Amino acid sequence: MRRNWKQIGVFALLGLVLSWAIASCSPGGQERSTSANPEVEFWTMQLQPQFTDYFNQLIADFQTENPGVTVRWVDVPWADMQSKILTAVSAKTAPDVVNLNPDFASQLAGRNAWLPLDDKVPADVKQQYLPKIWEAGTLDGQTFGIPWYLTTSVAIVNTDLMNQAGIATPPKTYEELATVARQVKERTGKYAFFTTFVPEDSAEVMQSFVQMGATLLDDQGKAAFNTPEGKAVFQYWTDLYKNDLLPREVLTQGHRRAIELYQSGQTALLSTGPQFLKAIETNAPAVAKVSTAAPQITGSTGAKNVAVMNLVIPRDTDQPDAAVKFALFVTNNANQLEFAKAANVLPSTTAALQDSYFKTGTAPLDKARQISATQMTDARPLSPPIADVKELQKILYDNLQAAMLDEKSVDQAIADAAEEWNSRS
Repeated sequence: MRRNWKQIGVFALLGLVLSWAIASCSPGGQERSTSANPEVEFWTMQLQPQFTDYFNQLIADFQTENPGVTVRWVDVPWADMQSKILTAVSAKTAPDVVNLNPDFASQLAGRNAWLPLDDKVPADVKQQYLPKIWEAGTLDGQTFGIPWYLTTSVAIVNTDLMNQAGIATPPKTYEELATVARQVKERTGKYAFFTTFVPEDSAEVMQSFVQMGATLLDDQGKAAFNTPEGKAVFQYWTDLYKNDLLPREVLTQGHRRAIELYQSGQTALLSTGPQFLKAIETNAPAVAKVSTAAPQITGSTGAKNVAVMNLVIPRDTDQPDAAVKFALFVTNNANQLEFAKAANVLPSTTAALQDSYFKTGTAPLDKARQISATQMTDARPLSPPIADVKELQKILYDNLQAAMLDEKSVDQAIADAAEEWNSRS
């Protein structure tokens, strides 16, 4: 067993459960490597100093197995990444391997920024990854990304508030959640949960359309949600708000407010990543003592959302073979398992996910990890793999808010949303 290195929480890294973002940079003016002395430039998102030892050893191991290949690792604050990767791709100075989330990566995949990987990754290697997760790195049937690590939300439950409301079992579906919301409000005066309708924030509400059986877009990218199933979702959220079963600030505040309300004991449920149990222990010990984890709330489809981080290789790399080899090394079973244990995330390979680490332990965080790992059977990214997914979210949320505030009927709101999406230039 290699490495003895400090395992540190990675809340900055794991904020991507809510709204994925990335960052890195590379010094300009560097000479590109030659085929005789290949150098692979590897960008990550704000992983130093927490994982400096891990990646230094990982890179050393790769270089030992591949004499003559050098890996240069660059890591900078993630807030800069979108502008830097866009600039680097345009200037043809992008790294050889870069860590991105599929939503942002797909925007550039639509511009042919990434190296196509279907002919680069052997079939037997591809089969090591979870099939639904591999699909997150594809666009129009073509693979542009190799899956790396995953996070999936669970329901954190305040058992004290639930008991006060006379509820023995946490809700599993949105239908059950509506019943719980009414019962919690009537018996405790508090809200069952908070979910944001701020267009720039969490995609949880947009993903609920898929979970409740609605289709967001058709094969041509046109709106497919103006249907009885889509209307039912609009009606669901509108009714909860109008019946005062959602806090008023869901229209103006983001997911951070959901965490604040839960930690202050004002809500009974919190949808978030398992790792936030540690933050609750630190910030609200009394609430942590009565908190437990339950499966992610879903709809009639049983679908559960998962956030994926992958590795992509710019099309203009001068070391495609070395870059692919390194990306597959980073994401192989052994290395994924070790990183997952350190970062409290999930691996994207089947064998690593079957490790006993994801099946044992009695502490609250252990149980949450077990639940999140079990969910991977039904989990997949639920946001459409399109370049302008945030625009779709904004259109949906703006019209949902209009219905919730009685500015439009539900029928008018969903029709307007579909028309606005389809009429984009």
